[in-house]
Amino acid sequence: MDAAGDSDEDLMMAWVAGTAGAFEQLYARYRQRLYRHLLRHLRDNALADELFQDVWQKVIAARAQWKPEGSFASWLFAIAHHRLGDHWRRSAHRPTAPMDADERLAQIADPDTPERALSEFERRRQLQLAVDDLPAEQREVLLLRLEQELSLEEIGEIVGAGRETIKSRLRYAMDKLRARLSP
Repeated sequence: MDAAGDSDEDLMMAWVAGTAGAFEQLYARYRQRLYRHLLRHLRDNALADELFQDVWQKVIAARAQWKPEGSFASWLFAIAHHRLGDHWRRSAHRPTAPMDADERLAQIADPDTPERALSEFERRRQLQLAVDDLPAEQREVLLLRLEQELSLEEIGEIVGAGRETIKSRLRYAMDKLRARLSP
């Protein structure tokens, strides 16, 4: 199957019809994006691996119920959204940053001077802390928009809110980030 030019929805319909190669193409297109999305929320590789597998299992199990009314990306990230919600309800908390988070960030190679590296590290750290302090609903739509590059409509489908609500959440999130990060 030469699926490189096929849309996600075309691939999904082919897979529902029994073309296994269509699933392989969808998986190849979304595996890194989905994994990064989960890891960004969970900050734990083992847990991200577990939820990553769960999401793909749910995709496989629900493929017969998929309808081409929305985008495949919206459907996939809605499944991830619900799976993350299930996880947070069970754990009843958001994890703190890993103990070695500062060390991990410090290990990122930077060809600039140590002073510039320290400044960049501190800027990223401040941004991460500011994003972490956002209310969950604002943080989620911000990450889906910026990291996954989903449209407002797709985000609305995922979180179950209207386009104007998504716009408001994004605006409030950006305002809070600007206020917290401005000198």
